[in-house]
Amino acid sequence: MITLTDIEAAHHRIRPTIHVTPCEYSETFTAISGNPTYFKLENLHMTGSFKERGALNKLLLMSPEDRAKGVICASAGNHAQGVAYHATRLGVRAVIVMPEHAPITKINSTERFGGEVVLFGKSFDEALAEAKRRSIDDGLTFIHAFDDLAVIAGQGTVGLEILSQNPFVEAILVPIGGGGLIGGIAMAIKETNPKIKVVGVQTSRVPSMIAALEKHEPVQLPAASTIADGIAVRKAGALTLPLVQKYVDDVVTVEEEEIASAILYLLEREKTVAEGAGAAAVAALLHNKTKLKGKKTVSLVCGGNIDPLFLSHIIERGMVKDGRLVRIRVIVPDRPGALHAITGIFADMRVNVVSIAHERAYHGVTLGNTSIEATIETRGSEHLDALFVALDQIGYRYERIR
Repeated sequence: MITLTDIEAAHHRIRPTIHVTPCEYSETFTAISGNPTYFKLENLHMTGSFKERGALNKLLLMSPEDRAKGVICASAGNHAQGVAYHATRLGVRAVIVMPEHAPITKINSTERFGGEVVLFGKSFDEALAEAKRRSIDDGLTFIHAFDDLAVIAGQGTVGLEILSQNPFVEAILVPIGGGGLIGGIAMAIKETNPKIKVVGVQTSRVPSMIAALEKHEPVQLPAASTIADGIAVRKAGALTLPLVQKYVDDVVTVEEEEIASAILYLLEREKTVAEGAGAAAVAALLHNKTKLKGKKTVSLVCGGNIDPLFLSHIIERGMVKDGRLVRIRVIVPDRPGALHAITGIFADMRVNVVSIAHERAYHGVTLGNTSIEATIETRGSEHLDALFVALDQIGYRYERIR
């Protein structure tokens, strides 16, 4: 097991290269959650996540002989970019094994940072096995994404930064995948001030650390799809589990819609871009998943590498959920002026029309009537209710399309 001295040494080792990320107070989330809230913005690193810390610490601890041979890792995301960027910067060859279905944006980013990308296997497990095989065959040092003492120590430097930036913190929320980040942070925090609560957050789709805590050993869970793919680790680490058992106060889970909501809130209210895994801790805070009411809380935003198209889907879904993007169907008489009456109501109510279409033959429309389907933007549920009242007043039959 690592020690606080290991984390402090890692902090001094990586400090010239890894800048201290902000730990900003959020007035908006303080009001929403009831907790004085601060965000540790680990999404502002060069590669967009905290993974740089552990990767760099591992590289700096390697011997010149091992550096000359090169390194290898298996990753479909942030670990790949962190290893590729710092290895290339240090003049070390970096081979990154990714599953064949890895997103093209992540492949391109890893190559842009100097990594030699090898696509292998249908799953991460197959890519991992290939990386370990090549590590032995080619004499490359394997850098595990989380189950490595040097990597854990590097991630633990986040905890030291939080303590220096906010010495009055009472609780810290940390996303959990394999446990490297929370293991390092929890040790740094608890060995310095054991009164501070450390709570881990997992996606309910892949709660591998919770399963490991229940069984007292790492447990392999079935694969599952989640928007928090960065923490969708099927088996907790053998090195990280003891750290979580000793130092972490609680582990909670969040649902997919809660994570999506946190991403949207961060973007809209804080002007901060977070990926699914990066927003998991914020989701727990936003949806009252913890027992930390009233405590000065630091929530980690640990990564911001989200595909722009996927982000647009989340924004759209969030607007639908909030009643700000709505599709309605209105049955009106099939005569001149009917559409004008509807659009006139939209205009009077200051409702923005995104799209609109006529349909006479479907949806059970009787002869002499027509169906008007419109996608509209409102200011929220109260504005939408006021629109429905206006439609009632002119006697038109309508329904909201879900």
